[in-house]
Amino acid sequence: MAAAMTDDVPSPSFTTIQPGNWLGLLGGGQLGRMFAMAAASLGYRVCVLDPDPASPAAAVCEHHLQAPYDDEQALAELGQRCSAVTVEFENVPASALRRLAERVFVRPAADAVAVAQDRVFEKRFMVAQGIDVGPHRLVDRIDDLLRAHDGLFPAILKTARLGYDGKGQAAVATREEAVDAWSKLGRVACVLERRLALLHEVSCIVCRGADGAMTTYPVIENQHRNGILAVSIAPARVSPQVAAHAAQLARRIAAALDYVGVLCVEMFLVDEERLLVNEIAPRPHNSGHFTIDACAASQFEQQVRTLAGMPLASPAQMVPAVMLNLLGDLWFRRGERREPPWRRALEVSGAKLHLYGKLEPRLGRKMGHVTCLGASVADALERAVAVAAELGIEPPQ
Repeated sequence: MAAAMTDDVPSPSFTTIQPGNWLGLLGGGQLGRMFAMAAASLGYRVCVLDPDPASPAAAVCEHHLQAPYDDEQALAELGQRCSAVTVEFENVPASALRRLAERVFVRPAADAVAVAQDRVFEKRFMVAQGIDVGPHRLVDRIDDLLRAHDGLFPAILKTARLGYDGKGQAAVATREEAVDAWSKLGRVACVLERRLALLHEVSCIVCRGADGAMTTYPVIENQHRNGILAVSIAPARVSPQVAAHAAQLARRIAAALDYVGVLCVEMFLVDEERLLVNEIAPRPHNSGHFTIDACAASQFEQQVRTLAGMPLASPAQMVPAVMLNLLGDLWFRRGERREPPWRRALEVSGAKLHLYGKLEPRLGRKMGHVTCLGASVADALERAVAVAAELGIEPPQ
């Protein structure tokens, strides 16, 4: 079993928010839902600000401010009610976080979130820190594509902002395709990244408190389909040296950002030893959902603890796990909508189902996940293959 890592550092004095107080959340999707459930378990009350009247988080928190994220009145109420505020996803306006920071603790800080919101800022930050990233070119105008080195192709062109789960990006084989794709993406700021042959895609989740203490979960191996995370395997099937290096990179990035909260660092393993940082997410991450069932404390409990100024929990993984993402496609088979066969899936020993309370399944929409626990990674994989067969989805590799 890969070991989780903990750094012990002296703790300066800082404010601790006691259970019973209100914690605020910008964003009401499934990550917010799981945060709110973890917060309730620790005795906190949660207020979510989200424009969706049927947001998954709103269904399980005590108060819902239904308003845009930059709504001045809603932000004022959130700041007045809550002792501290965090984010559920990185595309919350950084300006809203800065306004809230005038009233309450905001963790992570707006400046750290702003780096993760923009792939251009993100790449510049990594390069400035001396952290290896893949070959790329920043694109602001057509000349940037016309002058791009031939060795960058074939490539992936990604918008600097608002892209996720394969959205806002295009695979391009040639310079001409890149120019055409840039036009279709709206001629906005982009990053052109060379397509790399990978051994694995991995991620590492680091938790950092306001006192500078850090923990990392075991490194996770990820499999994507159509740009969307499909499978996460924990611990990753990589060498101890690679796992230790990934954790070291994650801690280094969190420290450089002066980050407080839960941060996911996504990386490419391009040979037996070399890791390249792909991108960061300033929040709990889809690949870390296994922590709910397999670890001493989930990534969402850590998010609550870092927000409230409480000590970090142990990130120790108690049992190997494989997570299967469940998309809305599951509800549509042979041209008709039907409920997936949950009973058959749950007959597989070690299968744990988590549905996100979304009322309307849609193709490509994340509706839930199943975590399969086993005595070994091979055992958990075997059970995940069985669950995938029952649900009719592509099995993990």
